[in-house]
Amino acid sequence: MLHAVIMAGGSGTRFWPKSRRNRPKQLLRLVGDSTMIQQTLSRVAPIIPPERCWVITGEDQAEATREQLPGLPADQIVGEPCPRDTAACVGLAAALVERRDPGATTIVLPADHVIQPTEAFLASARAAAAIVEADPTAFVTFGIAPNRPETGYGYIERGELLSHPEGIPQYRVERFREKPDRATAEQFLATGRFFWNGGIFVWKARAILEALQRHRPALAGAIDRVSKTLGTPEFPGAIEREYATMEKVPIDKAVMEHAENVRVLEVPFSWNDVGDWRALTALVPPDDRGNAVQGPVLTVESSNCIIVADEGKLVAALGVDDLVIVQSGNATLVARKDQLDRLKAMVEGLESAGFGDLL
Repeated sequence: MLHAVIMAGGSGTRFWPKSRRNRPKQLLRLVGDSTMIQQTLSRVAPIIPPERCWVITGEDQAEATREQLPGLPADQIVGEPCPRDTAACVGLAAALVERRDPGATTIVLPADHVIQPTEAFLASARAAAAIVEADPTAFVTFGIAPNRPETGYGYIERGELLSHPEGIPQYRVERFREKPDRATAEQFLATGRFFWNGGIFVWKARAILEALQRHRPALAGAIDRVSKTLGTPEFPGAIEREYATMEKVPIDKAVMEHAENVRVLEVPFSWNDVGDWRALTALVPPDDRGNAVQGPVLTVESSNCIIVADEGKLVAALGVDDLVIVQSGNATLVARKDQLDRLKAMVEGLESAGFGDLL
């Protein structure tokens, strides 16, 4: 059967001050009436029931995640004691799924992306699952057709065209490429052979565990020892002990770059990874001067700004351009749009500056 694994990590830096350590962006209502993790779970609901959905999150975010997803069994929301990147997350989830449902297929997806329309996503998920059912050794990833020379994403180079499941082109993966510089990104776009790596994967849980055993045996052994204790009094101690020594590595580097039978679907949906506050310009309808606003905001002779305010807290902007202004709780951010790449470093410095309570 098909299970969903939702990766819900994050340190709450790129959407500060709205996001905090215990409230990363997937727990925020950035777009629409529900939080991003609620939207992610709703997206898979038509084909995957709650009893086959799993969330791997940070230990300090697990309780808030359970509150937001009350329909999910509590033991299927697992908190990691420290961040170890996606290989540990993927491996732990695969081990838990395989123990619960031997031979299961899993779709692994981030908790904080905006994907539209849902039916196109579901068609892609069904196509990928069918590929894996037909060939249990296959690893399927979702490729996003690029519309600009983006330097902030990893890329996938496609190889031979294999088929069209659900009418969606399926290619063999030639290779994965790291985030490129501008000139390389422009070359990727010009060739038409490259996709953005959307970080969504479909595979047999057993197959990814076997691949981790081949390529990262120490990591695989630690994951196995943790998974055997789930649902027992030994679990908290086991996960704390094993995670302290686990290698911190993404699943792309740990497995995907080395695996042989990797496919990529040229998915037909629109995708936004909502990387920082600038993403709101594509997700929130702008006013007549290009401002994207949320909450009680008054703009006068201001343009191309992103302004967010808590309910009951007015933000008024007079005669400013290209700014990001975010008021949330007891903190306010004012930044030029072109400086947002430095926000993470600034937030990480709050504690040493005497503002650790705002993290």
